[in-house]
Amino acid sequence: MTAILVINSGSSSFKYQLIDVDTETELAGGLVERIGEKLGRARHTNVAAGGERQDTNLTIRDHTVGFAAMIAGFAEHGPQLTEIDLVAVGHRVVQGGAIFTGPTVITDTVLAQITELSALAPLHNPAHVQGIEAGRLNFPYVPHVAVFDTSFHLTMPAPAYTYAIDTALAAKHGIRRYGFHGSSHKYVSEAAAEFLGRPLAELKTIVLHLGNGASACAVDGGKSIDTSMGLTPLQGLVMGTRSGDIDPAVLFHLHRKAGYSIDQLDELLNKKSGMLGLTGNGDMRDVEVAALAGDAIAQAALDVYYHRIRGYVGNYMAQLGGLDVIVFTAGVGENSGVIRERALEGLEGLGIQVDHDRNYAFSRGARVISTDASRVTVLVIPTNEELEIARESRAVI
Repeated sequence: MTAILVINSGSSSFKYQLIDVDTETELAGGLVERIGEKLGRARHTNVAAGGERQDTNLTIRDHTVGFAAMIAGFAEHGPQLTEIDLVAVGHRVVQGGAIFTGPTVITDTVLAQITELSALAPLHNPAHVQGIEAGRLNFPYVPHVAVFDTSFHLTMPAPAYTYAIDTALAAKHGIRRYGFHGSSHKYVSEAAAEFLGRPLAELKTIVLHLGNGASACAVDGGKSIDTSMGLTPLQGLVMGTRSGDIDPAVLFHLHRKAGYSIDQLDELLNKKSGMLGLTGNGDMRDVEVAALAGDAIAQAALDVYYHRIRGYVGNYMAQLGGLDVIVFTAGVGENSGVIRERALEGLEGLGIQVDHDRNYAFSRGARVISTDASRVTVLVIPTNEELEIARESRAVI
C-alpha cells in the first residue's frame, strides 16, 4: 500500500492524516495537542479498520515528542507504518509569499525561506517550521513537501493584490494581498466542476469558506482572481474571533484615545473581535442557537456577518463579469442551513435563489441547494484540504 502522511501543524498542536495514494481514502488520522503544557493528549483513529478513536494522555514537550506520540499511535492501533510504502510527508504552510508558486520539496534552503516568511505570518509559519523539523527528524528518508495556502492566489492580477500605499515601501516589506485557505478554495472549485459535469475552464465560481476562519474567493476558470483575506488572514469576512475588514484609522484612534499598544491591537483584532467581540461567543453554532431563541445581540451580530458576505458576493460577481456557481464549504458553510439561506437572502435579483427544502435537507455529501429556476447554481461541497495537500505532494514528487 502506498500512502502520504499529511501534517497540519500549529504552535501547540498538529493534525495528521494518512491517505492512500491510489484510492485517495483516509487510512488513519489524529490530533496531538497541548504541546508544551503539563499534560498533553495524542488522539489516533485507524479509519481503515473502522477503529474507535484512541486517546492517550502524556507530557508532550515539543513537536518532536509529539511526532513520537503519533508514531506510537500507529504502532499500537494501526495501520502499521512498516507495512506501508510512505512516499511523502505533505506539510501545510500558511504563508509562501510571492516566492512559492506551488508545492515544493523541502530542502534546508526552502525551510530557511519559510522561516524568513514568518514576519508575514507570525502566528502560523513558526509553528509550521516546528512541524517540518520534527517530521524530517522522524522520517528522514522520505521526501517532505510544503503546500502553501497562498500559492493558489498568486494568479490574482495586480489590481486585485495591490494595496494603495507607497510602492517602494510595499515592495521592500512584501506588503500585498496574499490570500489564504488556498488548498480549500482549489479543491472545492475543482470538485464543483466535477460534480456539475462541466469543464472547470468555463466556470465562474465564488467559493465561501465559512468556518472559525472565513474567506471568499472568486475563481475564474479554475484560477483565483480575487480573495477576501489579505496580507494576513485578518482581512475580509467576519470570523469567529477576527474582525475582518475594518477602517485602519480605528487602530490609530484606539492607540491615541485608549492607549492600546501594537500588541494589544493585534490581540484585539485577531483574538477578541469577530463574533466573539460582537456577542461574547466565538462559536458560530452557539451564536446561531441564541439568535433562533430570540437573542437580539446574536441576531444583530449575524446581520453584520451576512451583510459582509453579500457584499463580497456582489463584488466578485462584478470582478468575474458574471457568475455560474456559488459554493459553501468548511464547518459553518457545510452544516448551517440558516446561515447559507440568510447569507444569500435578497440576492434574487442577481439570479441567486436558494431552495428552502434542499437547503435544509440533511446530507454530508456534495449537493445542489438552489432552485431549478436559479440562474446561479448554489452548492454545498465538503472541503478536504488534507486530500488536496496529498494530491499536490504526490504531483511534485
